[in-house]
Amino acid sequence: MTDPSVTAENSADQLLAAIDLGSNSFHMVVAQLSQGELRTVDVMSDKVQLAAGINAKRYLTDEAKQRGLECLSRFAQRVKDLPRDSVRVVGTNALREARNSREFIEEAEAILDTSLEIIAGREEARLIYLGVSHTLADDQGSRLVIDIGGGSTEFIIGERFEPQLTESLHMGCVSYSQLFFPDGCISHKQFHRAQTAALQELQSIRSQYLNAGWQSSVGSSGTIKAVQNACAALGYSHDSITRDALHQLRDTLLSFEHCDEIEIDGLKPERKQVFPAGVAILCAAFEALQIKEMTFSEGALREGVLYDMAGRLRHEDVRDRSISAMMQRYHVDQEQAERVEQTALLAWAQLKESWQLSRKHYDMLCWAARTHEIGLTIAHSQFHKHSAYLLTHADLPGFTTREQLQLATLVRGHRRKFPKEEFKALPKLQQEGYRRLCILLRLAVVLHRSRSKDRLPAITFRAENKKLYLEFPEGWLEHHPLTQADLEQEAEYLNSADLKLKFS
Repeated sequence: MTDPSVTAENSADQLLAAIDLGSNSFHMVVAQLSQGELRTVDVMSDKVQLAAGINAKRYLTDEAKQRGLECLSRFAQRVKDLPRDSVRVVGTNALREARNSREFIEEAEAILDTSLEIIAGREEARLIYLGVSHTLADDQGSRLVIDIGGGSTEFIIGERFEPQLTESLHMGCVSYSQLFFPDGCISHKQFHRAQTAALQELQSIRSQYLNAGWQSSVGSSGTIKAVQNACAALGYSHDSITRDALHQLRDTLLSFEHCDEIEIDGLKPERKQVFPAGVAILCAAFEALQIKEMTFSEGALREGVLYDMAGRLRHEDVRDRSISAMMQRYHVDQEQAERVEQTALLAWAQLKESWQLSRKHYDMLCWAARTHEIGLTIAHSQFHKHSAYLLTHADLPGFTTREQLQLATLVRGHRRKFPKEEFKALPKLQQEGYRRLCILLRLAVVLHRSRSKDRLPAITFRAENKKLYLEFPEGWLEHHPLTQADLEQEAEYLNSADLKLKFS
């Protein structure tokens, strides 16, 4: 997607930062992008254990929120001098699950001075694979990647840099520690219960993954790194985790009666509490997926976020591919979508300064124009609502849950009565910008209602206070009475959005 009015920044030697708010640990990596390559210059991490701070009613406790915010205050000092678009912050399962995550997000965004994106499980899996694949040799053949987090475990099959199957299951070393080892005691019975629960979770993907197959298996993140280090320290295996070594490690763990008693060289004290649960999950994965051996990759979610950012700077945005796939799947009239998009972008270019619209708004307007008619595949009646539903609930690689909500809100509001209440679901600071974007989309749709291939005349868009002016060449509207009638109707709709539409 190319905007001729936006000059791309020179990405040579640019610093990028990725912050991963995991359910167990918060991580930050700062890297230098030079000649298309990323070189790590700084790494910070803190075992916040956010998932452990979710109570029975699924609310983050004040103590957990405070631990997280204190960690982010330290991260914020490191990235405060970086441009805001060079910093990306993502939240995972704990923030997906907590009912009061929005409160935490608002405070975190104030500390970091940038937006925090909650990513869906499959998007987390895609980014993990991207991080792992960039740290491994670019070999032919498919690979299985497993990442055991604090609240979820991701399973990906891919080849080279392209994931082919992505899944996120609701099991993690923190959540399973609370469920099966709540007092820190270790027993054969508790370990068996944890492994059985993980095997039950794995049943949903087992057949599909075994049928797909892979040539090698790779693990990422803290649990699997700790398992490999423990196997090496105990002499069970060295450069990889074999099935026999994992079983030996399990038996060694079961010789201890409490997590505090675990004595394995290199196992950090803060890892001991969640280690038995992590090993139980990995044992289940080895059994269900018939894994014989697994290597470890230093790449993980945060590295994947960095490479995703770098790709966007090179205009290799996976979100464009996701939108194109949606258009094909739902048989969108590509020519009509392109007409609406070009007119909406013309309005954006003329109003971006007076309405304070950014490059992010430009992208969203493009995607909304391309997908506003996907709901027609379901039914013509209320198709804008069908379109919004699909965009909200579909798996869209590259998009965060908030971005999908933003996109769905624009599409939901592109016709009929202006849905003021829908915009209240967005963060307060974003509501006005997206209301304005929606107005531009609505006008572009109105102007192309006839679906004519004839080009529109030169139209001038001008905003002044709470008024929007559209100026057409003299006599054009008189020769296009349907457009004039539609604009009159639109003016009535926009009154409810506190905007006066004037046209001549």
